[in-house]
This record gives sequence, C-alpha cells and structure tokens, in this order.
Amino acid sequence: MADTSSRASTIKRMQLTSNQGVAVDISPMVTDFSYYESVLSNVITATAVCIETGHGGVKEGTILDGLPIRGGERLDVEVQDFYGETLKLELYVNRIRNASSTTQKNLYFLDFASKYYFANEQTRVVRAYKDAPISTHVSTIINNQFKGAKINTDETSFNYRFIGNDRKPLYVCTWLASRSVPKAESSGGGGSNTVGGAAGYFFYETRDSFNFRSIDKLFKEDVKRTYKYTATPNQEPNNTKGGQPVYKVLRYNIDSDVDVQSNMTLGTYNNRTIYFDPVGMRYRVVGYNIENQKGKITTAGDKEASRLVNEQFITSPTRLMSAVLDIGYNTELDKWKDNPVKANYDAPKTMAQSIMRYNQLFTIQSEVTVSGDLGIRAGDLIELILPEPGEKPEINKKTGGKYMVANVCHKITPTDTFSQYSLVRDSYGKA
Repeated sequence: MADTSSRASTIKRMQLTSNQGVAVDISPMVTDFSYYESVLSNVITATAVCIETGHGGVKEGTILDGLPIRGGERLDVEVQDFYGETLKLELYVNRIRNASSTTQKNLYFLDFASKYYFANEQTRVVRAYKDAPISTHVSTIINNQFKGAKINTDETSFNYRFIGNDRKPLYVCTWLASRSVPKAESSGGGGSNTVGGAAGYFFYETRDSFNFRSIDKLFKEDVKRTYKYTATPNQEPNNTKGGQPVYKVLRYNIDSDVDVQSNMTLGTYNNRTIYFDPVGMRYRVVGYNIENQKGKITTAGDKEASRLVNEQFITSPTRLMSAVLDIGYNTELDKWKDNPVKANYDAPKTMAQSIMRYNQLFTIQSEVTVSGDLGIRAGDLIELILPEPGEKPEINKKTGGKYMVANVCHKITPTDTFSQYSLVRDSYGKA
C-alpha cells in the first residue's frame, strides 16, 4: 500500500458568529472540517463534525444551545497548509444534523453553504433580456441579483434573447450554460470554437468567485500541479518537472474508464433530436454524432476516448430527444418570415453537441488523495503521472496526462489535512 501520511495545516481562524453578534472560536470542538467545490455545483459547501464536552466559551450550556445555533450563523475560516497556500471562507449555517447527546459530550454535524445559496431563494429573474452575448447576460444577472458577488466568465459567441419568467438566478445561469459556445479565437491551437463544435459551459462557484467557463477553454489553461503515484510505501517523487515540484499521490482509484452502454443511453456517440417550430407548425429532425465535432474541440489527450469505441455501436442514434425552438418574442418575426428555420439561437447545432460534450468529459473518472493542498480549485488542470505494472515500472503514457479537477474536498483535522480530487478527462495520452 502507498504511504497515507499527511501534514497538518495551521488553523488561523474558525470563528462562528451568532445571529445576535456573539463570536466564538469553535476550532477546539471541530474534529473534522470538510470543504467542497465542484464544477457541477452552483455554490460552495462545507461540513464540520463537532464534539462538545463543556461550555466552549459561552455563558450558558453548550455552543449549540448557549450561543445558540439556530440557522444562518456566519462562519469565518482561515487555514494555511504545509505549502503556504491559504483557504479563506465566509460561510453560513444551513442545518444541524445527526446530533447525539450523552452526559459526557454532544456530537453533531454542521452543514454550511455560501451566502448566495440562501440569496438564490430570495430573488427571481423577471426581466426580458434582449440581444447580447450569453456571457453578458450571466454577468448582468449575478451583478444585479447578488450584490458584491464576483464572476469570472469566458466570452460567448452569439447574441441571445430570453425572458426570466420568475426563475431563480442560479438556475437561469446553469440553463444558459448549456446554450453557450465560446467566442471564436483569432488564432491558436485547439478547437475552432464554432457553433456546433465547442458548445458546453459550466457555471459554478469557487472560494474566489462564480465561474461561467467554457469546457473547451478550461482545457487550454496551464496545468496547475503535477502529481505522481508511486504505489510504493514512503517513497516520495523527489523530483521536478519543468522546474516545478512533483507532488505525491497517496491514494489512487479509477472510478470509470469506459461504460459503453451508459454512454449510448446518454447519446454520447450518436443522438437525434426533433426540433418543433411552434409558429411555422413544422419540425426538423437533426442527427449529431462524434464525427460532427472532429477537429472542433480541445481534449485532454491526443486520443479521444469516444472515437476509439467499436464502430458498430456508434453508427445509429442511441438517444432520441425533442425540443421547441425559440420563436416569438425571442425571434424577430419579420426576419423569421424570410428564414423560418433560424430561431433565437442555433439549437440544432448547439444543444445536442453540448449534451454530447458534457457526457464525453466524464468518460474517464479517477479519484486521488494527496497531502493537503489548499491551492487547488474546481476546474483546475493537473497532470497525473502513473506507473505501468512491473518490477521496473515505466510511466503509463496512455492513462497518465492532463486531467480536470471536477470535484474538490479539502479535509482538515487537528492532526492531518488531506485533499481529495475527482478527476475527469475525455481522452487518452497527452495532447
């Protein structure tokens, strides 16, 4: 087994402030603090396991009842890891759960979320949004609905109209992500970022800001860390790559490499959609398969996983979908009369491809655990160096390579800190 040792972090602050303004340091009673980010989650969350054996700095009773904790209390966290990376958080109590009490101690779990998780329930998107890039709409929604929030966006390629219809802001931004195509680049390698090619965005929150990011552009970012799995107890990589340190992987597990039947069900290889025009009372059938996106996307490696599947399983549509085109307010009807197949946005070339892209990204899934590295965020790219089996293991050039960090869990205890990453990629080898 690989060495599972870790290094403790320095907890500089873990202060809980009651709704009456009373502040208490809860770090002595927190036995486990886990912080979560994900490209599939609109907000950041955290969970603290608390054990109380005394008053904990409040005048009466335990912190749970003496502070008291009744929901919405603010938690300020500042933790520094062994490498000098700092995690600063402002979170709020969402719920108390799994509480148990004896004459010796109280044990309970506190679940936290960012303030935008609660603000999302208090506001709605109501106005009509006229011609502008989707990325502009998303920035406008976040800035208008969540005062003070920061957002990092990748610019989108075409204008879009829609009506808020009293939907929640985070839902609307996620809904817009599936309709988004990154703006074409004037030059440079990778996908062409054209409609029907590089569709697909993520909308998620990290500790720094909200992020409205193109999958294609995320894969063009620089690798933030290099990790190596040695599978040898107590053996550190003790080397560098390109002048940067190589960090050790403590545990490594492959969750999913290939699941052909599941991918067929999701339409990852080949799908067909019927688009209905409610004004012209006509429909259009559009098929989409992996050949349509050839040369149009940026992948983690040089061998796209979906293109290596047995051809007999990808020649026919395996997922049938339907959609209603944006016609009416969302389309200028005078232009529609001359071009009735053109709707508010090019759904036949965007929607099916974005669905395919999301599914392809999660074709290869792995989990790694490393000694606490608080500098990694959801959406970051890391390079994973893996060994081939054998007495003198060589580097695995197919499975190793660039991965996207889809989910992050930083787990902090009084004696150890571990970082657990869910890694995803759509291809084999190195790009």
